[in-house]
Amino acid sequence: MEKEEFVVARTKLDKTQKEMSQLLGVSVKAIYSYEQGWRSVPTHVERQVFFLLSRKRSGRQLGKPCWVIKKCPPKRRKECPAHEYNAGRFCWLINGTICDCKVQKNWKEKMKICRECEVMSDLL
Repeated sequence: MEKEEFVVARTKLDKTQKEMSQLLGVSVKAIYSYEQGWRSVPTHVERQVFFLLSRKRSGRQLGKPCWVIKKCPPKRRKECPAHEYNAGRFCWLINGTICDCKVQKNWKEKMKICRECEVMSDLL
């Protein structure tokens, strides 16, 4: 997550830096450092931010699960943890999903694909 994305997320969540630090379980100094670009946003913090953003939109229509949107064949669905755990609108939160027809090697690689996917597109 880039510093600009973090600031946008905090703004959408309507939180001060102090409130955000309490919500994420990190120091205010860490929040300031993320926003200045002095520190990269750790994976566990990024996941939590996206989860909170997804819950902010819960009043809106959540839409179809990822496997419907991406038109995944039944065989691929059976192999994908998003389908196994019925997390079709939270596929971006789960490692090991079969996005772009393959399991991604790491979180950074996965999130690059997720940010361009319509399942996650309305979060930031």
